[in-house]
Amino acid sequence: MAQAIFAGGCFWCTEAVFRDVIGVSEVESGYIGGSVPNPTYKQVCSGTSGHAEAIRVTYDPDAVSYAELVDIFMATHDPTQLNRQGNDVGTQYRSAIFPLNAEQRAEAEAGIARAQTERDGKVVTTIEGPAEWYPAEDYHQEYWEGEGQRNPYCLATIPPKLQKLRKSFAEKVKV
Repeated sequence: MAQAIFAGGCFWCTEAVFRDVIGVSEVESGYIGGSVPNPTYKQVCSGTSGHAEAIRVTYDPDAVSYAELVDIFMATHDPTQLNRQGNDVGTQYRSAIFPLNAEQRAEAEAGIARAQTERDGKVVTTIEGPAEWYPAEDYHQEYWEGEGQRNPYCLATIPPKLQKLRKSFAEKVKV
């Protein structure tokens, strides 16, 4: 098993997408890239801790490659929006990849380059780290499967991302 860390706006949204990917066994929401040890959701949302809302994906590289995960990440959020995703605004919602080794860094760079060729706007996704990972509070984990299905924000944001995943990466979606 291997891990990957992506920040693409609201972690509820990115978590929902990656839970549906073949080869992914776990997706944990959390915080990364800031200066405050063990930040709380309130600190991260304030934008003062420097952390991004992110997900840590545990996956089987024999079933899905890191490069494929990067491509899914780039396709299911808007990597051209600086420090925002839709109505979520601030550095805590930045588009960033946190590679865990040199090979992932090279794949992240290649994935950003691929994404740029598919878009008119400039891709602003950054490559950051290494950085300390902090799991989010329990109530944020598996949010879409529970409370998220009753949350108007999630109902407006997550289904289009899942539809894009199913359309663009059908062979990588769990049945």
